[in-house]
Amino acid sequence: MVLFNVSRVETTPFGDQKPGTSGLRKKVKVFKQPNYLQNFVQSTFNALTPQNVRGATLVVSGDGRYFSKDAIQIITKMAAGNGLRRVWVGQNGLLSTPAVSAVIRERVGIDGSKATGAFILTASHNPGGPNEDFGIKYNMENGGPAPEGITDKIYENTKTIKEYLTADLPDVDITTIGVTSFSGSEGQFDVEVFDSASDYIKLMKSIFDFESIRKLLSSPKFTFCYDALHGVAGAYAKRIFVEELGAQESSLLNCVPKEDFGGGHPDPNLTYAKELVARMGLGKSNSEVEPPEFGAAADGDADRNMVLGKRFFVTPSDSVAIIAANAVEAIPYFSAGLKGVARSMPTSAALDVVAKSLNLKFFEVPTGWKFFGNLMDAGLCSVCGEESFGTGSDHIREKDGIWAVLAWLSILAYKNRENLGGGKLVTVEDIVRNHWATYGRHYYTRYDYENVDAGAAKELMACLVKLQSSLTEVNEIVSGIQSDVSKVVHADEFEYKDPVDGSISKHQGIRYLFEDGSRLVFRLSGTGSEGATIRLYIEQYEKDPSKTGRDSQDALAPLVAVALGLSKMQEFTGRSAPTVIT
Repeated sequence: MVLFNVSRVETTPFGDQKPGTSGLRKKVKVFKQPNYLQNFVQSTFNALTPQNVRGATLVVSGDGRYFSKDAIQIITKMAAGNGLRRVWVGQNGLLSTPAVSAVIRERVGIDGSKATGAFILTASHNPGGPNEDFGIKYNMENGGPAPEGITDKIYENTKTIKEYLTADLPDVDITTIGVTSFSGSEGQFDVEVFDSASDYIKLMKSIFDFESIRKLLSSPKFTFCYDALHGVAGAYAKRIFVEELGAQESSLLNCVPKEDFGGGHPDPNLTYAKELVARMGLGKSNSEVEPPEFGAAADGDADRNMVLGKRFFVTPSDSVAIIAANAVEAIPYFSAGLKGVARSMPTSAALDVVAKSLNLKFFEVPTGWKFFGNLMDAGLCSVCGEESFGTGSDHIREKDGIWAVLAWLSILAYKNRENLGGGKLVTVEDIVRNHWATYGRHYYTRYDYENVDAGAAKELMACLVKLQSSLTEVNEIVSGIQSDVSKVVHADEFEYKDPVDGSISKHQGIRYLFEDGSRLVFRLSGTGSEGATIRLYIEQYEKDPSKTGRDSQDALAPLVAVALGLSKMQEFTGRSAPTVIT
């Protein structure tokens, strides 16, 4: 057994290490500065209770992006230096964000140990590579992201840090499954490298009826395509879809995880998942090849998902509503009923209508998965989602992209249980249109203005807040831009009081609510590593079944004009068009 010594290394604060709702994200070159990562990790250890550090078990893995392998070695040595008992690492350093949550909650070590937390190394859907993004976040013993009380402590610690603890361990081989043991002054320290997929697959098999999905995927009527965008989902795709469910290996696209995501942007939307979009018949050029019946994509760390039917896009807002509406009959895990449902504030109100119809508890929360986690820990929520391609349930405390795909496959399998032998296949589009006929349609789009000058973005938001003081003035501006748009009846900055812990979250987005149920929402997003991202959400509710089949952009055009005019978007940002339209 290799002996190690612990040393204290002097350091100085950087001042820019405030973690957002998704952890700390910066360019790789920032993280590569001497002591930058070490300062954040030590500040995190110092923010935790002693029982979650000394003698504890820590998970350290991520989406495999550039700099992850270096970071794993640094954090492992610091874990030993801080008196942890063991570190668990997914083979090759790979664990999806949902799998990390599952491992914290479900995995029992060889010696009966359980993890008390995790460092997840990811910048989610942001690009990877030497000149791109890296990120780190800490998840707690419930498997969910650290709450604000902890992230605030971490930030305060980063501003005053003077030293960090580390051990003189050799680098550990993370490519081979097994345990490497070391001995220090406080006793043994182990690094266990384990299979990245097995715990997660076991959990999925306890939730879904794999046999019914296998029957669907083996039917000659049903064709399937899954795109991991060279993210960590590739470490799970073959094991689940091919080996467990019998899909053809040719149905997998970009399922080899790469440090730079193959040079692409691992964000599962119509802009960046170009290859899948083309294969599903939604590209600009018409292909003579018949598209598959079902397609899906994941982001870099596999917590987000995009669902497509043949020549048909399912909005994330509709997706969570449809899963909730069909969960009890189609997914065994929910057979006893749903405890409640929740969505993030910018997400369309499609889920609200389902909740009201099914008499379910309903919650509207700020953006950030930790808000859902509180509801789930209190037994108040079973299914939740957000418009930014995140969908999940109370099986873990993170959004879960592969779970969402399996949920959709379960619904398709249930709807087609009688007609896989003969009869017409019930398609993704059929399911969505039937849902609209039952509950109405929420026309919805999101405009993202990425890497906008941060000062200009703040000015735009301040102007929108100031405007809210006079609805008369707002409505004069609205009618001047588009006379046939409904009247604004309420405007505010969204504020949330958590029903579980009573905490209050302010300034969570600027809302303009219209008389006919339409909404405009403006938010500054913290998921980028440079500049600011302005997100504009536009929604219109249509109950008349004869009007639910319009093209979304056509239906929303009047509201889009109002939003751009009201916010003076071009004037403040200098942008004549958004970076991404979803």
